[in-house]
Amino acid sequence: MIVIGSDHGGLELKEEIKKLLQERGIACQDLGTNNGDSVDYPDFGVQVAKRVSTGAAEKGILVCGTGIGMSIVANKFPKVRAALATDVFMATMAKEHNNANILVLGGRVISAGLAREMVCAWLDTEFAAGRHQNRLDKITALEGELKITCC
Repeated sequence: MIVIGSDHGGLELKEEIKKLLQERGIACQDLGTNNGDSVDYPDFGVQVAKRVSTGAAEKGILVCGTGIGMSIVANKFPKVRAALATDVFMATMAKEHNNANILVLGGRVISAGLAREMVCAWLDTEFAAGRHQNRLDKITALEGELKITCC
C-alpha cells in the first residue's frame, strides 16, 4: 500500500496521483489534506513518513507547493529515503540508485501529466542494489550512530 499526503499547495496534484494509483490498481491511503484551506505541511508529512518509517506502509508520496518542505520533514525519520524529483530522470534515479521509499513532488512546480509520468517511473523502476546498497548501508549506520529513532 502507498500512503499519500499533501498540504493545500499540493492538493490538486495529490488528487491526480490518487487517480493514477487507482487506474493502476494500487491501494492508496490518503492522509490529507482534503480541502484547499491553508495548512502546515509538517502535519501531513509526518503522517506519511511515520508510516513508512515504521513499516506500516511500504511507500509514500508527498506533495506540497515545491516539495522542499515535505522532503525536509520526511527525511527526519529513520529508514525513510524521501526524494524530491522534478523530472522523470530524477524519479527513476531516486528508485534505481537510492531506493527512495517516498517520492516528493511540487504541486506548484510540475504539471499533472509530468507528475503521472514521474510516479509511473518511480513505481516501475527496480532498485539496482550492488554498489548502491553499500551507500544505503552507510546511511543506515549513520542513523544508528546518531541514535535516530522513530515514533
